[in-house]
Amino acid sequence: MKNDLPIWYPFTPIKQAPLPIKIEKGKGAFLYDTNGKAYLDAISSWWVNTWGHTNPEITRAIKDQLDKLEHVIFAGFTHEPAEVLATSLLDISEHKFSKVFFSDNGSTAVEVALKMAVQWHYNQGKPKNKIIAFEGAYHGDTFGAMSAGARGGFNQPFESMFFDVLPIPYPATWEDDDSKLFKEKSSIDALKKVIATHKNEIACLIIEPLIQGAGGMKMCRTEFLKELEVVCKENQILVIYDEVMTGFGRTGERFAHIKASTNPDFVCLSKGLTGGFMPLSVTLTTDKIFQAYYDDDKMKTLYHGHSYTANPLSCAAAIESINQLRIHHKELIRIQALFSSYLPLLKTVKRIKNIRLCGTVLAFDIQTNNKDGYFNDAGKRLTEHLLNRGFIIRPLGNTVYFMPPYVTLSINLNEMMEEVLIFLHKS
Repeated sequence: MKNDLPIWYPFTPIKQAPLPIKIEKGKGAFLYDTNGKAYLDAISSWWVNTWGHTNPEITRAIKDQLDKLEHVIFAGFTHEPAEVLATSLLDISEHKFSKVFFSDNGSTAVEVALKMAVQWHYNQGKPKNKIIAFEGAYHGDTFGAMSAGARGGFNQPFESMFFDVLPIPYPATWEDDDSKLFKEKSSIDALKKVIATHKNEIACLIIEPLIQGAGGMKMCRTEFLKELEVVCKENQILVIYDEVMTGFGRTGERFAHIKASTNPDFVCLSKGLTGGFMPLSVTLTTDKIFQAYYDDDKMKTLYHGHSYTANPLSCAAAIESINQLRIHHKELIRIQALFSSYLPLLKTVKRIKNIRLCGTVLAFDIQTNNKDGYFNDAGKRLTEHLLNRGFIIRPLGNTVYFMPPYVTLSINLNEMMEEVLIFLHKS
C-alpha cells in the first residue's frame, strides 16, 4: 500500500514497507494503537525503554523540571540536573571515571570518544590516528561512527568518505559453543598482529562489550574483555566501550565494564539513560584523559558541542531512571532467569541455531539456505505472527532477539515465548 504520509521513516525500504502502525499511548511494557489494540514492546522501542512507557516517576521528574528550566546553553553556564546526573553516573560506574561529557545520542557519544582519544595523543605531541575496531560492529550513523563500524549495506554509498580502521574478528559465542576459546585466541592474535604492524600509529580500540547490537546480537565472554584490556594497556592503546545498548542493565549488570571487571578509558552511554523518555547521551572518561586538555594552550581544547547538550529535561529523566535502577535492580535478575528457563526448550527447535543469552537479552538465529545477516528475510514471518498476537519484535535479518522493558510481567513474557515456540515448531 502506498504511503502518502509526509514522513520519511528510518531504516525502512520505502517502496516495500507496509503502512506504519499508529500508536496512541503507552503504559508499562505495552503500546496501544488507535484502535485500542495492545502490543507488548518486546524490544523496548529500539532498546531505549527500561522502566515502562509513561513511567509515573520519570514523567513526574520531567514535569517538575519543566516548571523550573527547559534549556540553557551549556558553555559558560551549568545547572543542577546536569551536575546531579553526572555525580550519579560516576557513582553507579563505581567511580572508575571522573568526567562526564554530554551530547545527545549514541552516535555522538561515540564521535566524542573517538575525537577525545585521537586528540589525547595529539595534545601530547605524539599524534596517532589509527583505530582498531571489530568486524560486524555498529556504532551509529554519523560518519565517525560509521567509519568505526562494519562496512556493508547500511553505509555502502559513503565508504569512500570513511577513515580507515584496523578490523579484527569479534569472538561471537553462544550456548554449547565448543569453539569459543579458539575464537577468542584468534581475535587476540589478530589484535597483536595489528599492533605489531602499526604500534606507533594506534590511538584507540573501540568495542561493543559483551553484545554487538545491530550487528546481530553477537555475544562474547567477560574473559575475552579482560584479556583484550591487558593487551591494550601493555601497548598504551586507549579503550572505548560503546555501551549505548549494553548500559543500564541490559547485560544483567549496570554496565558491561562492571560485569567484566574491566577499566576502559571511555564509556559511551545513551538509549536507556533516560529510561526511553528523552534524547540524551554521555561519554564518561578518566582524569588521565582530561589532564591532556587542561592547558593554557587553547589549541588543546576539545572543540565539540551540541545545541541541546545536557538538556535539563533530559537530565531530570535520567536522574530518575537511574534511581529506578537502584530501587528495582532485582527485575534484571528475574528477566534473565525467565529467559534462561526457556533455553532447553529453544534447543529442541530444529530451525534455530546459536542460542545465546546475556542478562536481559535473549537471541537466536533462524537457519535458512540464505546468507546470515541483516538482509536475510527469515525473521519476517515470525514478526508478523507475533504482531498479530500483540507482541512487537524487530529481527536483525535472521537474528531474532528479545529485549523487553524491565517492568514486563513474567506472565506476559511467558505468553510471548510460548507463541514463539509454537510458531517455530510448526513452521
